[in-house]
Amino acid sequence: MNIKAQKYSDFLKANNINAFESQEVENEMHAVLFRSFMEVSGQNLPTMLVLDDSIYIMLQVRVAAGVVKEANRAAVVEHLNQLNEKYKVFKYYVNETGDIVIESCIPSTNDGFVPEMVNAVIEVILKHLVEEYPQMMKIVWVD
Repeated sequence: MNIKAQKYSDFLKANNINAFESQEVENEMHAVLFRSFMEVSGQNLPTMLVLDDSIYIMLQVRVAAGVVKEANRAAVVEHLNQLNEKYKVFKYYVNETGDIVIESCIPSTNDGFVPEMVNAVIEVILKHLVEEYPQMMKIVWVD
């Protein structure tokens, strides 16, 4: 397990946080994936944290799978762009399969890695989603 992943595992254990499952990936960056779900408006949103030997920590939440279609694309993208202008710590995008995704990239060296900072970003995103998700889904499901 890479240094940041070990520190994060230790943080989770010390704080009795059992929401994540970890998976080591055999690659040149020694990636470890921490997977979980964010419960928002009765939905379990897949959440993945990637810790590896690079200076980047990637946090991704799949907000909605396959919901962006031609009929709602313009309205959804306009709404996401407005959100992206407001928030610095994360950005939304729509991927090629029509999923709405939030991603956050947190730079950190091994020595400077602060698990509490990662946890703070997760909490900010969760709070945001609890507030924003119902409004976003109204835009997604408009005929």
